Amino acid sequence: MVGNDGRPVGVALLGCGVVGSQVVRLLTEQADELAARVGAPLRLVGVAVRRPQRHPDVPADLITTDAAGLVAREDVDVVVELVGGIEPVRGLLLTALKNGRSVVSANKALLAEDGAALAAAAAESGADLYYEASVAGAIPLLRPIQQSLAGDRIVRVAGIVNGTTNFILSAMASTGANYAEALEEAGRLGYAEADPTADVDGYDAASKAAILASLAFHTRVTADDVHREGIRDVTAADIAAARALGCTVKLLAICEQVEGPAGPSVSARVHPAMIPRSHPLASVSGAYNAVFIEAAAAGQLMFYGQGAGGPQTASAVLGDLVAAARNRVIGGRGPRDSAHADLPIVAMGDTRTRYHVSLDVSDRAGVLAQVAGVFAEHGVSIATVRQEGRNGTGLEDGVARDEGDGARDARDATLVIVTHSAPDAALAATVDALTGLDAVQGVAGVLRVEGLGRPVTELGGVS
Repeated sequence: MVGNDGRPVGVALLGCGVVGSQVVRLLTEQADELAARVGAPLRLVGVAVRRPQRHPDVPADLITTDAAGLVAREDVDVVVELVGGIEPVRGLLLTALKNGRSVVSANKALLAEDGAALAAAAAESGADLYYEASVAGAIPLLRPIQQSLAGDRIVRVAGIVNGTTNFILSAMASTGANYAEALEEAGRLGYAEADPTADVDGYDAASKAAILASLAFHTRVTADDVHREGIRDVTAADIAAARALGCTVKLLAICEQVEGPAGPSVSARVHPAMIPRSHPLASVSGAYNAVFIEAAAAGQLMFYGQGAGGPQTASAVLGDLVAAARNRVIGGRGPRDSAHADLPIVAMGDTRTRYHVSLDVSDRAGVLAQVAGVFAEHGVSIATVRQEGRNGTGLEDGVARDEGDGARDARDATLVIVTHSAPDAALAATVDALTGLDAVQGVAGVLRVEGLGRPVTELGGVS
């Protein structure tokens, strides 16, 4: 690619919502400084929107409803996409890349679904594809993984990558609110959308996990490869149980390179989990994001900041735009996406995890032995047991107390078990089998427990 001899770099903007309007503002207010960093002026040549009347602050001569026409213009060097969704954006960006236009995108859903095609189009034409803003907003994260740690081997990437769910879980922990109450408060404060499905059911975090895993492990990972669970079923009792264990509950995106009999593979999952309060991620509250990286040589690294918001996300977009524009000016190219490792993806059932299981049981002889037998049958080792008789009794001696006529409340005891590490399929099968015991009146709660590299003692003895 040859340089552009200092002529202005033409920028086409697709979408002008919360983030896009901030990009327009920053391009205008910081024009001189950005030109100095790039080596040439950045010139906004057009802004494609669906409803022009909603954007009175954008000069009328820049507004267009013809996104395809804007992308095809000869004076466009970089296309900045902030529309979101899959179609028609995929076609627009593929056209831009195939025609040699560089692309800056914050579209996590598209990148998680079809990042391979976009990367291939960029590589073929020599254009750049940047997407720092697609994960964790303003936090510099993808570039450090892709460039700063390029000489290292990343072992694990685990983080809080959705601000809405972190706000809800933080509110539940600090106020004792239930899920519905915390969600209502998140909506009132503007942290949750009118339809919060993408956030609370884990779709947003799963897309981000796919992007993180792809970069960290040089393997194509799509959102469909990511095991996904949301937070709708997290209860106030779960939060209290985590506190009793010295933990807190977070919705985590966890991407790991794991070793197996057939060699290395990649595990990618999103689900709520208990983590020790001593872990740095445990202190991340409100709508903030944080990602914890473990690398073979660099050790443990943490990236923290605001994961969403107009100015914050626009900051990441402008960083990518400056990089893409500078490459245009000097005739260089940004880093290429790497999928050379091409590791297999581990199914969730084969991923080793730990469970915290709370059972409502009858407080009578032999219950603990029956429950322990079910765990043993499925090859799951128990790490800790806490037994609480509702009437001041206990199950630990396996003997029922005489209460006169022998009548008892059918749900008069709670048995709390934390397991050692085991395949998730074995743990799930154990929980299913427990429901078939006469002594088990119900499974009150199940949450995974993640140590995230912390010492065993920091999880109250859980290994």
